[in-house]
Amino acid sequence: MAQTRSPRDISRSLTRRVFLKSMSIAGGSAVMTPILARTGWGQELMLKAPEANAKHGGTLRYGVLSAPAHFDVHQSGTVSNMAAQGPMYDNLIRRDPRDGQTIIPDLAQKWDISRDGRTYTFHLRKGVKFHDGADFTAEDVKATFQRIMAPPKGVVIPRTPLFSAVNEVRVLDPHRIEFRLSEPRPTKFMLGAFASGWNIIVRKKTLEENDFNLRNIPNFPGTGPFRHVSRRDKEIWVMEKNPGYWNKTLPYVDRLEVYHLPAFSPELGQALLAGKIDYARLLDPVSARKVKETKGMTSTDFYQSVIQAVWVNMKRKPYADPRIRRAMHLALDRPVLVDVVKDVAPMMVGGFVYPFSEWASPKEEMAKRLGYQQDPKASIQEAKKLLAEAGYPNGLKNVDFLVREIATFKLWAVAIQAMLKENLNIECNLRTVQASAWFDEAQAGNFDIGISAIVSTLMDPSDYFNAWYGKGGPQNYSVWENAKFQELVKQIDHEVDDGKRKGLVRQAEMIFESDPPLLPVAWEKINDGWYDYVKGVNPYKIFGIYDVVRWDTAWLAK
Repeated sequence: MAQTRSPRDISRSLTRRVFLKSMSIAGGSAVMTPILARTGWGQELMLKAPEANAKHGGTLRYGVLSAPAHFDVHQSGTVSNMAAQGPMYDNLIRRDPRDGQTIIPDLAQKWDISRDGRTYTFHLRKGVKFHDGADFTAEDVKATFQRIMAPPKGVVIPRTPLFSAVNEVRVLDPHRIEFRLSEPRPTKFMLGAFASGWNIIVRKKTLEENDFNLRNIPNFPGTGPFRHVSRRDKEIWVMEKNPGYWNKTLPYVDRLEVYHLPAFSPELGQALLAGKIDYARLLDPVSARKVKETKGMTSTDFYQSVIQAVWVNMKRKPYADPRIRRAMHLALDRPVLVDVVKDVAPMMVGGFVYPFSEWASPKEEMAKRLGYQQDPKASIQEAKKLLAEAGYPNGLKNVDFLVREIATFKLWAVAIQAMLKENLNIECNLRTVQASAWFDEAQAGNFDIGISAIVSTLMDPSDYFNAWYGKGGPQNYSVWENAKFQELVKQIDHEVDDGKRKGLVRQAEMIFESDPPLLPVAWEKINDGWYDYVKGVNPYKIFGIYDVVRWDTAWLAK
């Protein structure tokens, strides 16, 4: 479960030694300011569109899944929130939308990292205003990250594990803030955590006035390039250019209209091809091909930062038995599951680790492993043996199968239902719920098995191993626990040598195979499509759809 420390003052839970350090007194001697090893962006950067002839004006119409079940971006794990709300907020630092990779200044105009890698100091922009006219200060950054790092009771934030090494957040003055770590983490990992699109900066007063829970607040003030105008649930969210934005060049368009259109649906593709929207995200492959064939239009695909999976509720009998979960894992014919949705979404076979990352087992090795082979006979034979050893040779009945209402999951649910019945005599009852509501049902444990997708911020295992598979992890919907893995993930987090880390990751992978924390279904690519008059966007190299979301560099060449 989520930590229950109060975000009002995380320092209350600090050890005496850390507290003395925070007061600059340790062992009777003064603690010197950390010696700087490197500085990020020594000179101020003001972002602008990549094209020299970029012009202002017009309305950008964007089609994407955007009907959130609640409005707390920090608590969310779905594009329904990020697509519609992201343009209204800023981050401490961010991914450059021009390449989707480089980490650049945002509300922090520069940062320093101490030589020992344990202190990150951010220098904040002056004169920034929230949409309600309030001044932005370091206190807002502190309140934001304290809540992310130590959510109050009843609040679950998937990005909490990213900051497990941070043990103190100190405001140095209104425009400088310091994060102190209990031990070093790879710089790339920490900066990627701070730059996550999910970690929007929220006003301290907003959090305090709403008891640190924004689920029911649709229009809390941000500092972003767009501000709220109107919203019709499950239809459209309208935003206008923020006239007081701190970057005077941005945004380029005067108005942003975000239309709710289901992911991978014919309706989304039809809306784009008919000219009702200018840009579409999460296109089905058939529509993407039509877009590529249409003059004046462009489409591309890119890797998505999610795993598509089935969670098995270990709190319900008999699913705590790893033999039953491994049997179900082996009963899934993954090449067939990828084929089932080929005209809906581009997918690939993979296990428990991002298959396109440097941390994954080689494809040749995976193709020989039970559960991933083209011929499933050996896997099914082993699955039947495991189920019998667990005491269920005749299978299971009345399994409550929670299905997220998205085209891919509905198709997969029917296929998986058939595979489990045919191969293991496991009989499932499908129960479909609204796309964003699935997470609330899963968090409450209202299922036997459930199919959906969850996101990570980074491809680094220290991110998603903790969030997806770790004991008490915010996205560990199976409530899985494995003592050997918990010890191993600590070593992975602490190890800075990539070669040694890869060896540890491989050990963890073998634990997952024998004691599955979830049942991998597939890994995803995303199709975007747009009219060529939409400029200033570059989705070709981005990872996932959660970091480059603001449309501040987009402009219309018409």
